[in-house]
Amino acid sequence: MSAFPDPIAAGLARGWNVRDARDPTPPPARIDCDVVIVGSGAGGGITAEILAEAGLSVVIVEEGPLRSSRDFDMREATAYPTLYQESAARKTRDKAITILQGRCVGGSTTVNWTSSFRTPARTLEHWRTRHGLDDFTPAALAPWFERVERRLSIAPWDVPPNENNDALRRGAAALGIPTATIRRNVAHCFNLGYCGMGCPTNAKQSMLVTTIPAALERGATLLTRARVHRMQLADGRAQGLEVRWLDAAGLRPDGRTTMIHARHYVLAGGAINTPAILLRSSVPDPHARIGVRTFLHPTLVSAARFEQRIEAFEGAPQSVYSDHFLDSVPIDGPIGFKLEAPPIHPLLFAITTPGYGPAHAQRMRQFAHTQAVLALMRDGFHPEAAGGRVQLRDDGSPVLDYPLTDTLLDGARRALLAMAEIQFAAGALTVQPVHEDAGEYGSWRQARAAIEALPMQALRTRVVSAHVMGGCALSTDPREGVVRPDGVLHALENVSVHDGALFPTSIGANPQLSIYGITSRLAAGLAQRLAGTGAARDASRAPAA
Repeated sequence: MSAFPDPIAAGLARGWNVRDARDPTPPPARIDCDVVIVGSGAGGGITAEILAEAGLSVVIVEEGPLRSSRDFDMREATAYPTLYQESAARKTRDKAITILQGRCVGGSTTVNWTSSFRTPARTLEHWRTRHGLDDFTPAALAPWFERVERRLSIAPWDVPPNENNDALRRGAAALGIPTATIRRNVAHCFNLGYCGMGCPTNAKQSMLVTTIPAALERGATLLTRARVHRMQLADGRAQGLEVRWLDAAGLRPDGRTTMIHARHYVLAGGAINTPAILLRSSVPDPHARIGVRTFLHPTLVSAARFEQRIEAFEGAPQSVYSDHFLDSVPIDGPIGFKLEAPPIHPLLFAITTPGYGPAHAQRMRQFAHTQAVLALMRDGFHPEAAGGRVQLRDDGSPVLDYPLTDTLLDGARRALLAMAEIQFAAGALTVQPVHEDAGEYGSWRQARAAIEALPMQALRTRVVSAHVMGGCALSTDPREGVVRPDGVLHALENVSVHDGALFPTSIGANPQLSIYGITSRLAAGLAQRLAGTGAARDASRAPAA
């Protein structure tokens, strides 16, 4: 039980309009509203606040549960089954990539590591020149980034890095590689290091404690453990949204349904679930663009053992980064990667560390002395980078097919080499790339020779990702994308997408701030169209903290 004030408990006591699948009274057969928003993460949360401020009646539908600081006990065994898609074990079709995504009120913003970057200028330039998004410039987006940065307390982190992050800084400095400090969306942070399990002090300014409560205070309705199956379509418009309530475990439909009828429908379920809803709804797609060009930041990890205790489970999870290996290559050339230092907690460490038996047990005994660096690969810019495709299984559930191409695997090898060299430069005793065939190497010379010889193949090269983007790309041309630059589907005038599915490529940085800023602009435009100029003007002002 948290000792800190719980805004969720206080709001529920005040009578927020929240309905959960476990409520004893039967759910309504029909709900009418101005706007229904599917998903309560970065895009859905920002949109809900702006539309509710504009005086519109808003319904938010969330597949996961409503949890709060009183439930966040800093235990992996509690957090992963209740707060993540597929218990933090969602995988691509071939099982070669593990995907971490939130599944709770607040979505991934409730469980992410708070890293906040604006969309890189090089990414925006590529979108303008290759995808026709002329108004996506740093100058055009700056006011929207500034707005959400104020709203969500996104600011430089001036606390000294923990040893896990400082090892990245030291090793890079020894090699002449520049690093910088990551901005974080926190207020009065206790520097605990358990952000991935929900913030027990409400310091993380996620949608759970900011925009969703603000929308509920203004009369919005929140449905939880309620899965959107499909939209009903007629006459070129969405006419209804079918919601299936889930069983006691929150996993499978229990047979109860509610139809939501709205003037406008906003899909913000994430870049796997949003395309899946469109596919299940049989949305017109003459150019077969729905679900294609879905991108991850395929991520490689390198673990190192140090003589001193690293204790990578304590302190701000990510506070140091380097874009050297992004900036030093052409954006459409060999794949570049961003370096960061992830937190390490026992369960994820155990299932990620290669090997078994005595060797694996020995690695676990060295847990407190282990440091890690990760490389986020910037996919989607190379001419051969088609990314993945969201598909539907026989039961209608989504799966991402994401081949590990030669281009990606070349980047993976270069990333493992770069991380190992930095770790040895920081003073590591040994380095073990996270690869099924890798050993524990005692020198940079030994590691370099071994990594250069490793077979870079799917399932042997361990790949993870916490960032899913694309699949409903923004484009002025319906032959190239699913969504217009104003966020509305080319095929349906009263349906918008407000999440990372909009991105034409990956962005080369942690995406939460990009989603916040871009969907803030789209939501203000939607408010103007639905509620009138005056209401939209009010909604576009920086909201109170």
